[in-house]
Amino acid sequence: MADKITPRATDYSKWYLDIVKNAELAENSDVRGCMVIKPYGYGIWEKMQRGLDRLFKDTGHVNAYFPLFIPKSYLEKEADHVEGFAKECALVTHSRLIPNPNGKGLIPDPESKLEEELVIRPTSETIIWKTYKNWIQSYRDLPLLINQWANVVRWEMRTRLFLRTAEFLWQEGHTAHATQAEAEEETHKMVDVYRQFAEDWMAMPVLVGPKSEGQKFPGAVYTLCIEAMMQDKKALQAGTSHFLGQNFARAFDCTFQNQQGQREFAWATSWGVSTRLIGGLIMTHSDDQGLVLPPRLAPIHVVIVPIYKTDAEKTAVLEAAHKLAASVRELPLREWLNYEPVVAKVDDRENYQPGFKFNEWEVKGVPVRVELGPKDLQKGACVLARRDLPGKESKEFGVPLESAASRIGELLRAMQTALYDRAKTYRDAAIQPCDSYAEFKEKIEEGGFYLCHWDGTPETEHKIQEETKATIRCIPFNLPREPGKCMVTGAASTGRVVLARAY
Repeated sequence: MADKITPRATDYSKWYLDIVKNAELAENSDVRGCMVIKPYGYGIWEKMQRGLDRLFKDTGHVNAYFPLFIPKSYLEKEADHVEGFAKECALVTHSRLIPNPNGKGLIPDPESKLEEELVIRPTSETIIWKTYKNWIQSYRDLPLLINQWANVVRWEMRTRLFLRTAEFLWQEGHTAHATQAEAEEETHKMVDVYRQFAEDWMAMPVLVGPKSEGQKFPGAVYTLCIEAMMQDKKALQAGTSHFLGQNFARAFDCTFQNQQGQREFAWATSWGVSTRLIGGLIMTHSDDQGLVLPPRLAPIHVVIVPIYKTDAEKTAVLEAAHKLAASVRELPLREWLNYEPVVAKVDDRENYQPGFKFNEWEVKGVPVRVELGPKDLQKGACVLARRDLPGKESKEFGVPLESAASRIGELLRAMQTALYDRAKTYRDAAIQPCDSYAEFKEKIEEGGFYLCHWDGTPETEHKIQEETKATIRCIPFNLPREPGKCMVTGAASTGRVVLARAY
């Protein structure tokens, strides 16, 4: 299977798609721009869901569900919002089909034309704030801290599995607050939750900070984001948190009586991540042999491959393999894995050779592989291989069976840390300052994150994007605000921003 994966150096885009295919994560649907997420890929998404859901609930949020369909008039109520999403909206115009009276097939029943067309949600701010208007009457009703796990549709013209599809899965948080300060605190809190998840679970280092005015969410006062660098040195926006001010509350006349007995508009936030995170996971860690998964997000943590020739060997080896698997499942790693057990699988399929199994699990990125045969049993030992290290370097021979489970636990923890450290070292080496626009135009072809002075104008931002295909990814919180001169115009700049090409 690994020989079916195009090397990164040959064609990075093809490499990515080869991994998605051969690791059995997803495939293109017959519906243009949509994907089928296969069980193994969905298993990764489930791990992400459960991890994030616990972080949300630990910060006081609860889950709810809102309609898939949004009356078009709702979307039209917030001017910036409708302008931002209008070109991506799918529209429902009829409620029924009838046989075509002029031939084969089905046609919309003219009698079923909707009085008002319905938008299939590209995001849910409008329908949610129409609902919140009924829920919020007093300051005692606030804050509302609600998250939704859902699917959305944005009619993308150019798609790529996980990274950009017409329909995708995500979560979207929508909160309402009594004060501006409380809403802004929420906005910052949730972008830090995303940072924590990206770094502690995905082992993916990120930059955190606000978007420029030109890159913020339509309808937001400002947008905070986490921004990651992929192995081809392109940026990936991995999560966003938006301070919406009172924009949506004003659009839907959502007011409450404050403690002074006066009516005022509620303050809002929204925040979300999507199945795009799986694309980020692939492009942060994987190699030319296939998928590499951080243990905290692996659907299977350990696979044990029994090796035997005779029935007698089979009986003894399988008994030892299942005993070891049971010991691995009892490892005290539940809290570290978000209160989930270690998942250990014995690959006892009869119709595949051990070599095929080794290769398959390597392509699927299972963190630890155990090889166990008759000779190992005689020695009371086994062979361990960790997925994140290459070739012979990955293997530990002669690991005693009585201590193998404990050693596997150590390897899982070590691998999680090592993947983050490796990704951060790679990212940090590709961040560099640049003060010359001519130099920037040359260097951006190599990829990477560039720290550049910008005069703060949308005109300059647009010029850079048009001429170089690079965008302002974020203005990192941890970047010192040093004054300088814009690399494009020479005008005064209050500080550097991160420019990169992005997915």
